[in-house]
Amino acid sequence: MNPNIHRKPRFSGFTLVELLVVILIISILLTVGSVALKGAGGKGVTTALATTEALFDEARSVAIGKGARSRILINADDPQSNDYLRQLVIVSEVLDEDGQPSESPVWEVSSRGYTMPDKVFFSKEFSRRNHEAGSGEIETFRLSGDRVSAMYEGEYYFYEFNSEGICTTGLSGDTYSGPSFVVGAGIRTPGSDSPRTTGEAKRDFAGFVIWRNGSTSVFRNPDQIVGGQEPKNF
Repeated sequence: MNPNIHRKPRFSGFTLVELLVVILIISILLTVGSVALKGAGGKGVTTALATTEALFDEARSVAIGKGARSRILINADDPQSNDYLRQLVIVSEVLDEDGQPSESPVWEVSSRGYTMPDKVFFSKEFSRRNHEAGSGEIETFRLSGDRVSAMYEGEYYFYEFNSEGICTTGLSGDTYSGPSFVVGAGIRTPGSDSPRTTGEAKRDFAGFVIWRNGSTSVFRNPDQIVGGQEPKNF
């Protein structure tokens, strides 16, 4: 072979098969990432649901232990606040020396409170005094007074237990209808008075029914919560 003959240099590069494999790997990674993002709201809703269930149980125990009414409060004070529809706290009624409530109820905070995960909110739209009938809005009241720290003063939605541990939110005379507590994933738009649902989270709602004895039944099927509606806000 003549050593003076120069061979054409070979240029390295990807073959068509190698390029297709790379594209396939990228597609798989993007799909996995998308699924993870879609599930982020669901995980937050599940966490909020488990913790609030425990709060309801705690509130009932406080009521029975003190022999006085207790309430689970959900922040409804300032729509522009980060705590709006996300912060929960337990309060109990203060009794006098004879163990009787005052004519004008006096409340004191009985827990450190809990703030739901980011982008998870209490749904005033779908929480109902009568879950089965889908009727009756959850009531509000204003927490204030000498026994309440300024950081907790404000307007709240509330669920109530009496001194016997019965959830009076669902009680009407001698008839009891289980009220519901519903949370959902959403976003807060600057200047808006309420969070709103978005994208894949539009039906990412969950909740539970509170029975007369304080026990709860969780539901995750959106049709059990929104009744086939397309939720837009909370």
